[in-house]
Amino acid sequence: MGLKPIRVGQLNNYIGRVLKTDPILGNVSVIGEISNLKFHSSGHVYFSLKDETSKVNCFLAASNLERITCPMEEGMEIIASGYISVYERGGYYSLNIRDVEVNGEGQLAVQFEKLKAKLEKEGLFAAENKKPLPVFPSKIAVVTSETGAAVRDIIRTIKNKNDYVDILVYPVLVQGPAAAKDIADAITDINENYKDIDIIITGRGGGSMEELWAFNEEIVARSIFASDIPVISAVGHETDFTISDFTADYRAATPTAAAEMAVPDTGEIRQSLEEMKENLAASLIQSIELRKNRLSALDPNAFANGITTRIAYEQMNADRIIESMGEHLKNRIASGKERIELLRALIDAADPKGILARGYSVVTDEEGNVISRSNQLKIGQNVTIETGSGTAGAEITSVN
Repeated sequence: MGLKPIRVGQLNNYIGRVLKTDPILGNVSVIGEISNLKFHSSGHVYFSLKDETSKVNCFLAASNLERITCPMEEGMEIIASGYISVYERGGYYSLNIRDVEVNGEGQLAVQFEKLKAKLEKEGLFAAENKKPLPVFPSKIAVVTSETGAAVRDIIRTIKNKNDYVDILVYPVLVQGPAAAKDIADAITDINENYKDIDIIITGRGGGSMEELWAFNEEIVARSIFASDIPVISAVGHETDFTISDFTADYRAATPTAAAEMAVPDTGEIRQSLEEMKENLAASLIQSIELRKNRLSALDPNAFANGITTRIAYEQMNADRIIESMGEHLKNRIASGKERIELLRALIDAADPKGILARGYSVVTDEEGNVISRSNQLKIGQNVTIETGSGTAGAEITSVN
């Protein structure tokens, strides 16, 4: 014979007591995707966790919600830790949640891109909002863990490069649920109470995405953006990028690179100043020598000697010019004489009288016209014959 029948409420109550005493169901962690998320006015949160084949109802009390650091969003895959309990009135069980964490870097990447897009839209990454670094800072604040390798690297690099700047180490948590607020409060406090700070370096050494997550929190990004002091973000390694890197005025690949970026090299500055000093001294010596030479030129004795030398030089030059001009004139005269003689010979060769003197004669008519052809003559015509020694009259008696 079976057990005595029991009422529904008794059954649910019994199941509840069994679940509470189960070592596994009393402290279980479940991976699933959030769905049907509802934030009640009481502060409690109701939702379901689902996977490819099933789902389970979940309840997150308002008192536990205050301790949850990651945002609760529809579709997010989380690891929910708590215990299984039965809601006796409804006759169903649920996972009562004590703690929530994001499952894996994939979900963190989703959160990263979502916040990045939001802040970029608000202008927190805009180039026009970036502040320049001072050329010669006198005091730098380092916001990081006081026990990590990052702070030692930053201090060592700055001191090796610059023996003038002072360093303020502002210790904060750089990992865990409280780290983001700790970092943000430190940046705000430095702006309000450390007015002598010229640059803030904030960051940490390398790690996983979860370990670096504090620098991806919105509270840190907004504190960096609100800072009146220029901020250098130096988180992780060269391949690591955080929201702080985009919001900061400058992003350094590593904490060491941030230290290099923050301060000038005083050794190089001193060397440059020494070179400038030497160049200036050489320039002054050259300028003094030039002015000494000019002063020497103004000395009356030196000036007189210079004038005498100049006169002698100009006299010599004038003599050379006169001699050259004389030679030139002689050559011109000789050339002119030769040309005159040539022209005279040409004129003599063309003189009619010279031709007549060689035995030729010229016959002209009564009007003095030269007769060059026989058909110009007529019988009985009187003509004049001119020879080299005189003239004679004649009458034409025949024409051939």
